[in-house]
Amino acid sequence: MKIQAVFIGMALTFTLPLSMAQAADETLKIGIEAAYPPFASKSPNGEIVGFDYEIGNALCAEMQIKCQWIEQEYDGLIPALKVKKVDAILSSMSITEERKKSVDFTDRYYQSPARLVMKSGTQIGDDLSGLSGKRIGVQRSSIHDRFATETLAPKGAEIVRYTSQNEIYLDMNSGRLDGTVADQIILSESLLKLPAGHGFAFAGPQLTDPKYFGNGIGIALRKGDTPYVQRFNDAIKALRAKGIYQAINAKYFDFDVYGQ
Repeated sequence: MKIQAVFIGMALTFTLPLSMAQAADETLKIGIEAAYPPFASKSPNGEIVGFDYEIGNALCAEMQIKCQWIEQEYDGLIPALKVKKVDAILSSMSITEERKKSVDFTDRYYQSPARLVMKSGTQIGDDLSGLSGKRIGVQRSSIHDRFATETLAPKGAEIVRYTSQNEIYLDMNSGRLDGTVADQIILSESLLKLPAGHGFAFAGPQLTDPKYFGNGIGIALRKGDTPYVQRFNDAIKALRAKGIYQAINAKYFDFDVYGQ
């Protein structure tokens, strides 16, 4: 009977509580590009900081797993996910139908429209017809690249592609570009509120076409990774219910970035 009890105990150890037994050792590799404050950037001592980073750590804590952050240039994030260099992407990635062909998304964890930024006083009209002849910088392979290619180029704009948004800002200040199109919050925080943004302002309307800008910002996972999608969704809801999300939000924004 004692031997039987031992075997039963061993069987329970290796079956019923397996997920709980693994939780302490479970590590999730999360891809991020730390180049866009206030969502993700590098502190003077080289550490990643920002809203995305804090939300990611809070989500992992809620799920009781360890986060391992993997830095990657933005246009390499989805390829890195596909080859299992990372297990998830938490880097302000918009949920779009085009991207859903390659990855699965969680529910949104924030949302923000796109905008154009140009020299202060530039008038381009709600129909964007004033972009004719203008050089507009975009981050390569981003949703803004696709939007600019399909919508702004037919208006007569010349689209110039860059690896990072910071490179675009440098060329705007040197006069090699007339403007850029990117996420409204990122443009506000990483350009317009800084000395480098002096003389620039938002131009034209908010850009919200779901065809290009999707339905908010989500966490990307590999196709078919349904268990993690659900765990992240449950964790997002839990952070908001507990007020943790709101506390992190308040450190970076004076409005609810989650939206309605």
